Amino acid sequence: MLMTMSEKILAKASNKSSSEAGEIVMGEIDVAMTHDLTGPLSVESFEKIGTDKVWDPNKIVIPFDHQVPADSLDAANNHIILREFVKKQEIKNFYDVNQGVCHQILPEFGHVVPGEVIVGTDSHTCTHGALGAFATGIGSTDMAMVFSTGKLWFKVPETIRFNIEGQLKENVYAKDVIVNIIGKVGADGATYKVCEFAGNTVSDMSVSDRMVLCNMAVEMGGKTGLVEPDEKTLNYIETRSNKPYEVFKTDLGAPSLETIEIDVSNLEPQVACPHNVDNVKPVSEIDKEIDQVFLGSCTNGRISDLREAAQILKGNKIANRVRMLVIPASKEVYTKALDEGLINIFVESGALVCNPCCGPCLGGHVGLIGPGEVSLSTSNRNFKGRQGSPEGEVYLSSAAVAAYSAIKGRIESI
Repeated sequence: MLMTMSEKILAKASNKSSSEAGEIVMGEIDVAMTHDLTGPLSVESFEKIGTDKVWDPNKIVIPFDHQVPADSLDAANNHIILREFVKKQEIKNFYDVNQGVCHQILPEFGHVVPGEVIVGTDSHTCTHGALGAFATGIGSTDMAMVFSTGKLWFKVPETIRFNIEGQLKENVYAKDVIVNIIGKVGADGATYKVCEFAGNTVSDMSVSDRMVLCNMAVEMGGKTGLVEPDEKTLNYIETRSNKPYEVFKTDLGAPSLETIEIDVSNLEPQVACPHNVDNVKPVSEIDKEIDQVFLGSCTNGRISDLREAAQILKGNKIANRVRMLVIPASKEVYTKALDEGLINIFVESGALVCNPCCGPCLGGHVGLIGPGEVSLSTSNRNFKGRQGSPEGEVYLSSAAVAAYSAIKGRIESI
């Protein structure tokens, strides 16, 4: 039977020889992640179930990343709830306030390998599909059942395979590719489908760039994003993890597979405009002054993003009316940026460098915008009120466009 990657992974997880789109399966979970914002509700629901012990304390990962350090009494209380849960349940993989964004540190610490089923109480858990895992976001109450049983029901999804071809122009990046695709497909164009990214353009991308693609699959309604593991994937895995893994690839004749051809040869930098991620325009068509630039998040807070931005900012000053926040996605990224002198470049240009965390991405921590203000962000969502006031505006771009715009005081590209 011809199957897609996701069908093969879910068949394995449900101890079946095959699965097909539309089928309901009970899958065994390999990694379950919750964080400081959604975790307390999972803990509360777990305690209501009445199970004394979690199914496997070695397979649960709990990072603090959304409101760290605690910015309110509620946040501090959430941290206390999870610390007590970690201690009581003897959770082995607990990352306190100094490690970074969950979707960055899970791969860094070797929790993600090909062929696994990974669930997280965060919609951007789909990021981990870049390493060939079926990774998806679930609700906090669903996570309580995972904590208790180690299993979860799944409806096996259909797959859209985006076959991306062409060499990217200078100053065009993975962020531009995925934003352009979302603009074409629409915010609901891939609802409950696997968004599989393939083609020569993807083969040429680094693992970090592939994570950008998979991270934003959910912004077109996708259940997850996936990239077939290759030599780059396995090299990354083998330096990070000692877990066993199995590589799955899509059979191109699978009945549930739809293929969309994408040519990016002539693509220019793209920007998602307020207030929806699929409201996409080329940067050349935008004329907008900005108040704030946010460089960071689980989409574009990696070392490659910081390098791109620093190269543009070096020797330049951020525009007087603009404030720029730089938030590395993890402690590892922060340390590399320190070692390479990138932090000095950011500070000398006038940027504010913050601790590794989600920052203003979720509108719940540092760097919120006020009424009438405009934010240019390298994150993944620009919904009304996402980064502060519902009367503000959020535009999304690559790290390069964000850095150059910070200098110019308006949305522009080199």
